[in-house]
Amino acid sequence: MKRCNDEDAPSTDAATATSEPSSALIDTHCHIEMKEFDRDRDDVIARSRAAGIESLITIGSDLEGTLKGVALAEQHGDIYASVGIHPHDAKEFTDESYHRLKDLARSAKVVAIGETGLDFHYDHSPRHVQRRVFEQHLLLAIKTGLPVVIHCREADSDTLEIVRSSGVSSGVFHCFSGDMAMADQVMALGFSISLAGPVTFKKAQGLQKLARMVPDDYLLIETDAPYLTPEPFRGKRNEPAYLVHTAKRIAELRGVSLQDIARITTLNAKRLFRIGWLPDEGEIAYQIRDSLYLNITNRCTNRCSFCVKFHSDYVKGHRLRLSREPTEEELKAKIGDPARYREIVFCGYGEPLMRLETVKSIAQWVKARHGRVRINTNGHANLIHGRNIIPELKGIVDSISISLDAQDEETYTRICGPSFPDAFSAVIKFIRDAKESVPDVQITAVDMPGVDIMRCRELAEQLGAAFRVRELDVVG
Repeated sequence: MKRCNDEDAPSTDAATATSEPSSALIDTHCHIEMKEFDRDRDDVIARSRAAGIESLITIGSDLEGTLKGVALAEQHGDIYASVGIHPHDAKEFTDESYHRLKDLARSAKVVAIGETGLDFHYDHSPRHVQRRVFEQHLLLAIKTGLPVVIHCREADSDTLEIVRSSGVSSGVFHCFSGDMAMADQVMALGFSISLAGPVTFKKAQGLQKLARMVPDDYLLIETDAPYLTPEPFRGKRNEPAYLVHTAKRIAELRGVSLQDIARITTLNAKRLFRIGWLPDEGEIAYQIRDSLYLNITNRCTNRCSFCVKFHSDYVKGHRLRLSREPTEEELKAKIGDPARYREIVFCGYGEPLMRLETVKSIAQWVKARHGRVRINTNGHANLIHGRNIIPELKGIVDSISISLDAQDEETYTRICGPSFPDAFSAVIKFIRDAKESVPDVQITAVDMPGVDIMRCRELAEQLGAAFRVRELDVVG
């Protein structure tokens, strides 16, 4: 029985796979155990590897397919399986089915429970049966400790209610087609959002808007092969190699590189499904788009309520929590030729100007090699060092971005939790001083409850600085 969400999957020869991304991808949802791949399955797997697909997760949708998927995963090191019964076939689910899935879940190559959920569009199984079988899958997820792969079509409220009642908080809503309000509820439950080929369709404006807005930490990508083929191969059989086209479109929509999307989504897949290798040390230099960011300290004089480091070790797929602060020589080695980048940015998981001498030394070194230097700062440096440090940056810093983040002292203290009294006033003075020595001064504020963005913008105009609004939960 067909498993696609909204388009057929003709069983035709695949076109040549796209060029390999500079960072590996993971197809978190495909069905390469299905009969559509019987003729050329080995070639399909080979093409996925050639396209830079690091791993595949083949998703069970009926008992026979689940058995084939587990067997396939056990034959290939880079293929994993999920075990489950699709809501279309919920009417076939029995106690024996449950115990078979439970036994299969013991395989080391099984990384999830599902595909399960509700499909009220086709109603191939009675709705009360779908709900009961969905609950059984969620119970199995609790018993096995595995995340759940959820199918939801025209059943948003019922699906969310059942998930909430189950207590399960790990998994993914695959091939997500809801709006941002639905996505917010899904993420609040601890689930990831997976996007598939339809995001590449010209008329999928709602889905493309959502693709711009889902926070990095919750984003996954998939093919749902053999279904939901992305442009430019729409109408042909889908296969994992085509994941690159979906990733490229999402990268365009989010204003990042394909490498960024590959790194972000691969990290998320590895963390959710507990597969592959994850870094155990923080990166001291990391690239986003065409800029190189330097991560030189975890220390900071603010405890901002919106700061990413209080809920994640990662930004744009880069692990940033440091076990120690890097030396200048280590930073220089990581930078290499600074002219290769649009700019070298002091940023990271802390306040870079806490290490003022290191910043000055590296900035001088970068400028001597025709690089451009930017500092992202909270504006506390004069408080930290007990003097006006701005003149020391003259000639070695091209741009400085200062986090204002509030319209007044009371709001700043509440939101940013500074370790200094009267910190807001000090930040305002720091901005005025910066205008004297740094060519490009920018003020930023996070758009969040309690922050009056209009008043922040007016302050920036009064201070003669450019102003940029940062979105809440969007980092990097």
